[in-house]
Amino acid sequence: MALTPPTKNIFHLSVFLALIGLILYFLGVFDVFEGGFAAVGHYAFWAALLGWLVLMIGVSAKGV
Repeated sequence: MALTPPTKNIFHLSVFLALIGLILYFLGVFDVFEGGFAAVGHYAFWAALLGWLVLMIGVSAKGV
């Protein structure tokens, strides 16, 4: 199964957002920012959720 150009772009965007969420999560866990996980934990959640939503919309709109 090959990804078409719009589907490929949606997939790459969702993976990028999920990676941003993971990076923010680990930066919070390892206390890189002042305040630790509490400072960036919610941003990690929202970035990962946004990545999942973009992927879900891309899959739902396939062929439209």
